[in-house]
Amino acid sequence: MKTEIKIGIVEDELLIAEKIKMILTEIGYSVCEPVSGFEEAIEMIANEKLDLLLLDINLGKEKDGIHIAEKINELFFLPFIFLTANSDSITIERAKAVKPYAYLVKPFTKEELFAAIEIAIVNFTSSNQAPVINGNKKPDHNYIFIKENNCYNKILFVDILYIESRENYVIVHTATGKNASIRSTFTDFLQQLPGENFFRTHRSYAIQVAKIEHIDNTAVTLGGQKIPLSNSYKESLFSKLGIK
Repeated sequence: MKTEIKIGIVEDELLIAEKIKMILTEIGYSVCEPVSGFEEAIEMIANEKLDLLLLDINLGKEKDGIHIAEKINELFFLPFIFLTANSDSITIERAKAVKPYAYLVKPFTKEELFAAIEIAIVNFTSSNQAPVINGNKKPDHNYIFIKENNCYNKILFVDILYIESRENYVIVHTATGKNASIRSTFTDFLQQLPGENFFRTHRSYAIQVAKIEHIDNTAVTLGGQKIPLSNSYKESLFSKLGIK
């Protein structure tokens, strides 16, 4: 099953907010109920586990969208896109300082909004990759986006059973039964995963350690599937699992 991309909207004009929500729903995104102010926005971000925020700059209040963006950069790990009717140099300079993933000037089309969201999501994912597999640092997010046709599907790390390399593609096998493929080298893809959770068992396979059901000298079983365990990786895996 596809995990929907969840988007929040901060917009003080109700009709515009509802129109944006309708457009996003038509495209196929999951959309939270729009909010219009600083406190509501921070509460939504903290509670809703958003993937992206559409943020109007001019909210008609003391704290505007740029103040919200500053708080996002301070406390959260979330890409945001500015929406504004103003494109004057002062507004743009203020906006640049908080590093939005896109800047849309109203009025914008459905196609422009879709393109901005998709590009923002993939740029956010690729620019915040985790270090190499089996490293010490955790990524700051718990998912990865994989392109399928003309959209990006979110796959939670916790749902991944194992990863398989096939020529120029990587196949991600999940506990939900839905596989996803991405054109990538195996090494590059593994760099996007949390190293403490995933372990390479073979030159063409890596597994999620927590999903192991059975292990012997030649294979690891996860989700009823046997994954080869080569001698070059066996000792390290056994050591990680406390097997002597």
